[in-house]
Amino acid sequence: MADILNILFSTDFAFSVLRVTTPILLAALGAFISNKAGIVNIGMEGIMLVGALTGVIVSAFTQSAWIGLLGAVVVGVAISGVLAYFTLKFKTNIILGGVAINMFASGGTVFILYLFSGDKGTSSSLQSKILPSVNIPILQDIPILGPILSGHNILTYISIVAVVFVYYLLKKTPLGLQIRSVGESPQAAQSVGISVNKVQCIALLLSGLFASLGGAYMSMGYLSMFTRDMVAGRGWIAIAAEALGGGTTGGTFIASLAFGAADAIANSFQILQLPAELIGTFPYVSTVIGLTIYAIIETRRRKKKAINS
Repeated sequence: MADILNILFSTDFAFSVLRVTTPILLAALGAFISNKAGIVNIGMEGIMLVGALTGVIVSAFTQSAWIGLLGAVVVGVAISGVLAYFTLKFKTNIILGGVAINMFASGGTVFILYLFSGDKGTSSSLQSKILPSVNIPILQDIPILGPILSGHNILTYISIVAVVFVYYLLKKTPLGLQIRSVGESPQAAQSVGISVNKVQCIALLLSGLFASLGGAYMSMGYLSMFTRDMVAGRGWIAIAAEALGGGTTGGTFIASLAFGAADAIANSFQILQLPAELIGTFPYVSTVIGLTIYAIIETRRRKKKAINS
């Protein structure tokens, strides 16, 4: 028990929580934007996976981490664009479209990796680049806070800034007002001249942008290479975090942090004499528990609303 407490109340563990929360938070913000527009992007897992592979391949061939990141974002947005085109233009079921993207990404990334490198499991033969970590002046010298908040990958700080950006976008800008209006009542929004399809397309493109950033972090920050199915369910966890967030930016951030903490616990407990299979279930068990709590709260809220009405 003492070993567990020493792990949980250490600066290394707190640092790890922020580190593993990054891809979940970025993808959750993307899911949050698309859901606010009334369209669910189930393809977050696949977009993250393709973004992870693209970042590695592009950075390896250009020898630039930043161009690799740009490539990951462009491809992620393009995949979201394809999903938006078939969903909004041809009225394809959005759930089936998202599942198709996830299935394509799982096998397609392995095939594409083989075409570019001859590798089937990892990108070990590609000399890819990683995004830099940032030591924050002054903050890095502060006891406790410095070791926790300084020295993270640049995308970790971008994810935190993105929380503020998404809040401002949805609350303070005309586009944000249109996204919320379309999500709440498409008919009312259309009656005042708002193009529902256009707004939902933009929301899907933004969700793809954030998901691809999360994917690029996996292969260019969290790890320094691409491995098969390396996203490992984080896209689905991000969707769960968005649902548990209660439709608010702050709630989505807190829920992502909670799931990140569960993932960090799983990583930290590997040094204990516990079965690896048991430890590996922690993030997914926490997701199920979180969604169960959300379902209970939502059911009670609806019953109370029905009684009051």
